[in-house]
Amino acid sequence: MKTIFRLFLLFFLGSSLLHAQWVQTNGPYSSHVQCLAVSGNNLFAGTHGTGFFLSTNSGISWTKVDSVFPSPIIWALAVIDTNLFVGTHGGLFLSTNNGKSWRELDSGLTEWSVRAFAVNGKNIYVGTASSIFLSTNNGISWTKADSGMTGTFVTSLAVSGKNLYAGTTDGVFRSTDNGASWAGINNGLTIMDVQCLFISDTTLFAGTDDGGIFRWTDNGTNWTAANSGLTNIWIRSLAVLGTNLFAGTRRGIFISTNNGTSWDAAATGLRYTNVFALGVLDTILFAGTGEGLIMTTDSGASWTSIDGPVGTFAVIGRNLFVGSSDGILLSTNNGANWTVVNNGLTSVSSLAVMGTNLFAGTSGGVFRSTNNGSNWTAVNTGLTNTYVRSLCVSGTNLFAGTYLGGVFFSTNKGASWIDVSTSPTNNFVNALETDSMYLFAGTDFGVWRRPLSELTSVKGFLTELPKHFSLNQNYPNPFNPATTITFDLPSKSFVSLKVFDGLGREIAVLIFGELSAGKHSRQWNAEGMPSGVYFYQISAKPVSGDRIDSFIETKKLILMK
Repeated sequence: MKTIFRLFLLFFLGSSLLHAQWVQTNGPYSSHVQCLAVSGNNLFAGTHGTGFFLSTNSGISWTKVDSVFPSPIIWALAVIDTNLFVGTHGGLFLSTNNGKSWRELDSGLTEWSVRAFAVNGKNIYVGTASSIFLSTNNGISWTKADSGMTGTFVTSLAVSGKNLYAGTTDGVFRSTDNGASWAGINNGLTIMDVQCLFISDTTLFAGTDDGGIFRWTDNGTNWTAANSGLTNIWIRSLAVLGTNLFAGTRRGIFISTNNGTSWDAAATGLRYTNVFALGVLDTILFAGTGEGLIMTTDSGASWTSIDGPVGTFAVIGRNLFVGSSDGILLSTNNGANWTVVNNGLTSVSSLAVMGTNLFAGTSGGVFRSTNNGSNWTAVNTGLTNTYVRSLCVSGTNLFAGTYLGGVFFSTNKGASWIDVSTSPTNNFVNALETDSMYLFAGTDFGVWRRPLSELTSVKGFLTELPKHFSLNQNYPNPFNPATTITFDLPSKSFVSLKVFDGLGREIAVLIFGELSAGKHSRQWNAEGMPSGVYFYQISAKPVSGDRIDSFIETKKLILMK
């Protein structure tokens, strides 16, 4: 097998709960693991939102080694001799001592979102969301190397001899001159959205979004489909262990013993079905999913089950609740058995208990159950941002931290909410906690605190209104399948918020009507839409005002399945 370094992509949570067959490693728990790398006895895991981890004992225990990274989103990893390169959503970093210390590599690198790596001799290539860059001095400086490429969103890179391959959202490109020029090689590639590349011997494999796997042999002129036996054609990752080729998909893991000619399910019954990354350490195959790492020690021949799910927890009496990206489960016997109590809830990021009330924070707002999850009621009045990441209870006070909208406060079990986030300068609230005096908010840029007395003593708290119209960048971006769009209105306005495809065709109307002044958010669920670049446009006209006060703005968003 040729030496390559590739990116295992992930854009939105899509995991389930483990039932049988794989052994979950002791962390990173509840982490959306999207890339893996091995250096000697060291196993590295990059996650989407919780940072970068190291295990020195085959996944038995993990240590966080990302103290200087500006973003907890890790896109790609590469090990080159004793050098460890990490591509994050906030830049490229190098460690020469297994993560004990880091150096940022940004000279000439104009795009910070590094998605893929490849090495050919002394040349190091990185693929980003907008281009390919080349370094000939171990990452000290970089130059653009994308001449001839029409697809600049690079998802993966691979090297075979003198050939350098780039997988993009617009097909596969090849360079035979160290990246100086590129040409598309897409004959027979019926799906151009390439998620991963992998080389086994002289065969290049391309995993695509909703098109399965394609093969290209040395000196070939066409791609051929290699999907026989695949029951899911949304390919996320590829890896080789011995003579076996493995494919991670949105619905499980598949194995081929004949170089992709045919496939069989390698993990029937696996509930962590959305597999974003595959990695090999000696004879162990690791799989990164939306809820952490799982592993097998014998290429899928036999498996060991795990009884309990891992996620966010809450307890009411003898009832144990677990929240995950697939909903909520209940155990009444200390985790021996579990029952689904979602009633339609998904993407549960936090749980909180107030007496007999169970609250769930989701990507669609806050929900309350008074009967141990049998029924749920949305409690979002006044919650202008419904992407809820954290919940916290202090007496009869309920706090909600959102991802873009700050902190909200309710004194009536969620029946109504007020915004109390005028103090923190960062609205990406990942965690909330209280002591006897303060409410603490953990954000992307540190921890903030506010006296509880300042919040609970104010009745009818009035939030500061925005001073200007604004349309914010959607989050997450890229996304799959849902994303949140936020905007500010300084006065009551008639608002139109629409989504368009790349040809300018209207495909969704998110708002068309009057809204009050304040901060607002809407979610767009692109389930069923093809991957690609879309645009969202807001048009806002104050109800009392002339045309000069109108506001129109358009922004780009990327759906990546």
